[in-house]
Amino acid sequence: MAQEEVNTDLSDITTDLPEGMQENTDSLLRSWNMKQYLLVDTTIQLANVNPYFENAVYADRLKRIPCVMDLTYNEIVQKYIDQYTNRLRHSVSYILAASNLYIPIFEEALAYYKIPLELKYLPVIESAYNPRARSHAGAVGLWQFMPRTAVQYGLQINSLVDERCEPIKSSYAAARYLRDLYTIFGDWTLVIAAYNCGPNNINKAIHRSGGERDFWKIYNNLPHETRGYVPAFIAANYIMNYYGEHNIQPYRARIPVSTDTLLLSKDVKMEQIAAVCDIDIDEIKALNPQYMTTLIPGYRTTCTLRLPQDQLLKFIDLQDSVYAYGVADEPQVASDQMNVKEIAETTPTIKKSSRTRSKSSRSNSSQRVKVKSGQTLGEIARKNHTTVDKLRRLNGIKGSNIRAGQTIRVR
Repeated sequence: MAQEEVNTDLSDITTDLPEGMQENTDSLLRSWNMKQYLLVDTTIQLANVNPYFENAVYADRLKRIPCVMDLTYNEIVQKYIDQYTNRLRHSVSYILAASNLYIPIFEEALAYYKIPLELKYLPVIESAYNPRARSHAGAVGLWQFMPRTAVQYGLQINSLVDERCEPIKSSYAAARYLRDLYTIFGDWTLVIAAYNCGPNNINKAIHRSGGERDFWKIYNNLPHETRGYVPAFIAANYIMNYYGEHNIQPYRARIPVSTDTLLLSKDVKMEQIAAVCDIDIDEIKALNPQYMTTLIPGYRTTCTLRLPQDQLLKFIDLQDSVYAYGVADEPQVASDQMNVKEIAETTPTIKKSSRTRSKSSRSNSSQRVKVKSGQTLGEIARKNHTTVDKLRRLNGIKGSNIRAGQTIRVR
């Protein structure tokens, strides 16, 4: 791989880092995932000493990386390598450890769409492997999707959910986008550039360069940030393969617990799941970073819930109790799941129920309700200030099977 001569001003290259690589490492290490799975490895000696190598050594190492893409070496790429091996050493240590959590997801998505696996390092410069990373321009997530592109590739964004933060869905969306960009340009280096600034800007640069389709030949006609983006990506591939030669001390990572996903079609709060399934709410938040609050809004649209496998099975077994948990202690506010007719029907029932409870306390009589079409034990429990377990005991119900028109005892 010969060193490329690039006719450009390099005076500010050392400060023109992609925004994702400027993440504060301390804030990343405070995340639940990192506190749970990372340990500092103190066995490496001279960890802060970066040895000197001739330029030919860097060029040869890049050439030895097995990849489909052209990992060109030149003085611009070298300036980014110098950043990673010096000022950004601690960020690289974090990224190397976080890769244990995210690389398997990236590789699976890229392989599914037949994308070169070396693009698994694109999130290094996009987000420093932080699923909640947010740029000044409004790009979000590991792959830093802008809202318009995210929606175009099937990612949901609203006040409650931002699937750009969900590692699996966003990775498959990114792989599809990269595939589509390759269909346009037929060159992976141009694809990376287009991922940063959009295909229209790449086409403009090609036309301004007289039809040239080589990144380094259209370099001076590209947006300023994009000029540094491709060499930063090449340098990221270098450092992820040769960090040991630079005495960079990675954080050791424990193997994450196995997780699985369940589709939910009802609203549920993470606090309810945490209490009934005996799981740390911070773990639920970390495994489901797409939710902007602790509410999982399954009623509005089908939502995913990711949990450790044992807790997920526990959730399946106890889901009626999860949905009913704590509801009796909450203020009586009409749910947005109820239409006007339901509210009209429910309000007098609550008043009557209150009188019945008072009478019941004197005469020890029971209270019964008729099951409406589509109702569940959880819903009946909420409306009658009780729990699913009590309803089961009062009525001899096994599981959650009830039918419309059935009369069941609630007191």
